[in-house]
Amino acid sequence: MQGGLKLRVFIEEHPRSAAALFLAAAALLPWLPMGGATDYVVRVATLTLLYMVLAVGLNFVPGFTGLLDLGFVGFYGVGAYTAGLLMVQYNLSFWIALPAAALHSALWGILRAAPTLRLTGDYFAIVTFGFSELVVLVIRNELWLTRGPMGIPGIEAPMLFGYALNRDWEYFYLMLALLFAVVGISRRLEDSRVGRAWFAIREDEIAAEACGIHIARHKTLAFAVSAAIGGAAGAFYAGWFHFLHPDMFKFWESILVLCLIVLGGMGSITGVMLGAAILIPLTEVLRVGLGRLVEWTEQTGLDWISPDIVNARYLIFGLLLVIMMRVRPAGLFPTVGVTFEMHPACERTRRQLDENRYAHETRENRHALD
Repeated sequence: MQGGLKLRVFIEEHPRSAAALFLAAAALLPWLPMGGATDYVVRVATLTLLYMVLAVGLNFVPGFTGLLDLGFVGFYGVGAYTAGLLMVQYNLSFWIALPAAALHSALWGILRAAPTLRLTGDYFAIVTFGFSELVVLVIRNELWLTRGPMGIPGIEAPMLFGYALNRDWEYFYLMLALLFAVVGISRRLEDSRVGRAWFAIREDEIAAEACGIHIARHKTLAFAVSAAIGGAAGAFYAGWFHFLHPDMFKFWESILVLCLIVLGGMGSITGVMLGAAILIPLTEVLRVGLGRLVEWTEQTGLDWISPDIVNARYLIFGLLLVIMMRVRPAGLFPTVGVTFEMHPACERTRRQLDENRYAHETRENRHALD
């Protein structure tokens, strides 16, 4: 607990130093002496960075505006298929397809915002879920556009100064650059007037509107920024895997990214990145560990363990989240506002401090008048 608090204080007081340390540690990862496991570890690290970008993008809606978004994977899929189709059908460069995918996803974010601006809570979540399912259905059934279940093969690797990026460490650094760009944009928006307006909407929408905040405009902007980041991540995914299929964008992806936010700390950019850094490698460790357990039982002749036990990692994953919500409901690295909301005792303490501060200021004013 104390270690986490010290880390939080250090990051908040020295953000540039913390970013430099993270960048230095990440830059050295592909070159660490790990033997034959280097490529595998780098691929898992690249996947972790990808989910960090997705978590930071989704954080704009539930973390900043307080709306539960269950359809983020829809923008992820729109960005991936936009980039894949532009690169395959029109032979465009990855560097053109990437911003085009982000802009296309942002457009769909604005279109989705139009019928949902007056919705909150469960109603908003249901509509976002329906949007993600609609995107998957279009991808699967519109053969003339997306090739449906056949997928989109043959997506070329990104080119940089005439050199094709095909190695694992090259994609790692490309994803790291995208992550820092997304985090930089998120930090600037968080500290701006727009960010403060988002937090005001999250705390009390009626009070925010009474203070002059344009609710519809700021919600639409949050949806657009979130969708654009999801689309950019999808474009990178298309260039990395060189193949797209509708099953890559199932509803589970939205739940996974939402779990990263809940674990790390809703509304905290550093927290959601920390959640991705913990859960994504953990799911891979569980997959490999349970897979080796199945292999061991097959070699020893034990038939009481089914190969389907590999899917039990989701059960373990869920249990860990339940324990986490019981022990630290605000997340590992929460913002101050979310901490007060999740802990009634902290809320009472804050109110008591506010009352004490008000009483102290009242006494000071009386002394000044006397």
